Amino acid sequence: MNDQNGFRNFSEFYPYYLEEHSDVTCRRLHFAGSLLVLIVAVWAITSGKLLWLLALPVIGYGFAWVGHFKFEKNRPATFKYPLYSLMGDWVMFRDMLIGRIRF
Repeated sequence: MNDQNGFRNFSEFYPYYLEEHSDVTCRRLHFAGSLLVLIVAVWAITSGKLLWLLALPVIGYGFAWVGHFKFEKNRPATFKYPLYSLMGDWVMFRDMLIGRIRF
């Protein structure tokens, strides 16, 4: 059974996701947004300023969408594949962090 509009699983989706992030500036913006999400989340929880957690989607998607619209010149995969795209963001973040993907 296919889910997420034709992909049977995340393993099938991830190569497509990487193709949608071929521009290095787009990947860098994704990385910066994800890193900032982690920093703000930790800070909000440890400082008790939990309302800042509401800003996390704006921070993460803001950086990513600028990358797509200005540099990648494509429509973010989030619009069509929300769950797999969220997973892809974090897998790509890890892959960049460990040097598997250049950024």
